[in-house]
Amino acid sequence: MHDLHVTAGAGFTDFGGWQMPVRYSSDLAEHHAVRTTAGIFDISHMAEILVEGTDAAAYLDYALAGKLSVIALGQAKYSLLLAESGGIIDDLVVYRLGEEKFLVVANAGNRAAAVAALTERAADFDVRVEDQSDDIALIAVQGPNARAILEATTAITELGTPLSDLKYYWSSDGYFEGVPLFVGRTGYTGEDGFELYIKSDAAARLWVALTQAGADHGLVPAGLASRDTLRLEAGMPLYGHELGLDTFPVQAGLGRVVALSKDGDFVGRAAIEAGPDADARVLVGLVAEGRRAGRADYEVYASTESDAAPVGVITSGALSPTLGHPIAMAYVDAAVSEVGSAVFIDVRGTRIPASVVALPFYKRQK
Repeated sequence: MHDLHVTAGAGFTDFGGWQMPVRYSSDLAEHHAVRTTAGIFDISHMAEILVEGTDAAAYLDYALAGKLSVIALGQAKYSLLLAESGGIIDDLVVYRLGEEKFLVVANAGNRAAAVAALTERAADFDVRVEDQSDDIALIAVQGPNARAILEATTAITELGTPLSDLKYYWSSDGYFEGVPLFVGRTGYTGEDGFELYIKSDAAARLWVALTQAGADHGLVPAGLASRDTLRLEAGMPLYGHELGLDTFPVQAGLGRVVALSKDGDFVGRAAIEAGPDADARVLVGLVAEGRRAGRADYEVYASTESDAAPVGVITSGALSPTLGHPIAMAYVDAAVSEVGSAVFIDVRGTRIPASVVALPFYKRQK
């Protein structure tokens, strides 16, 4: 894949131990393409972990925060891998491939931690946990024209479910040039789109075929920079920014992901039931006027008084390409967490007025 990215003009950066295309043309052009036509991303850095065996469903109910045993064949579910402390080791997407077979997709930077935790938790279950990350490549096509592009890619055949019938967070098996292909209607941009899993040695051919089919549909290669502003506008958390071992799901607005109603124990249940400290900060959205955006680690204040103590810290921020004004996600004290609360972001010594808003900042028109 690397030579394809070089030919397309990509600049690269290190991300999770991978050399990732950060941009091909410009961050703004790639961002706007995903919002208006389509973008194609190489996200082969993601980790794929196969879970298979008689106890697979029960095991995942124990190992993860959600109730995975209830998802149907072909369905996907967002979940969390928790520590005993209630903190987040990683956020994941889990696909059900069969009655006793699941695919767990983890973040690249957390691959080793996720594999280790999942392997350790399998000890008392009839289940096999296999890290298949090195054998699987992952390509995402995201944007309003994503479905049309996949349908125009004639080498994609024998999909078990037509793309027109494939619902959000569902998947289908198929083939690309006779090679097994797994397609999920999932993504990390806030747009409609698909994620395509294929054997690593077929990935470059799939990329070329999708690119050729997308030429008449406005498809452009998109890098890590646009992916970050897209997911920020959509209010999607990024591990290491909004999520971490010191974060309880409820603080990040992910309390609904934890299935306390499921039978039996799961790793982290006791800590989750006890809850975070009473003064724990919570994740909110912030919007400001002008062009100066708060960035990760910038502090948030309740006033402009020089001796005021910070009431929060930004985890991700940018000048929104779609909305045209600064947006940010931040962890703030409960006292200033209500929608409409007025706060100030310290942008290099100047306190910029901002308001707390509900997440996400952007929702696509369906």
